[in-house]
Amino acid sequence: MGRTVSTITQYLNETEAMLSSFRRALRRSDQYIFDGVFASARKHITAISQSDSLLPFETVLLAILLEQAREIAALREELEHHRHG
Repeated sequence: MGRTVSTITQYLNETEAMLSSFRRALRRSDQYIFDGVFASARKHITAISQSDSLLPFETVLLAILLEQAREIAALREELEHHRHG
């Protein structure tokens, strides 16, 4: 059975808390990006909660990669538009 959304939300919050020392050691600009990475994972919280075959953090990483791929695709499309527009 899939996990509940609230459980995955708790998991993300706990993971962020466990990584707080790591985050504090980053430069301020990287802290902003780090926060954005977790925000991008939260966009897919329902999909993450439906994954039974992977560990939760593996699914979180997949959601982060998905958002990054989406951003890259949008930037490529914008670049092509400017090249040919």
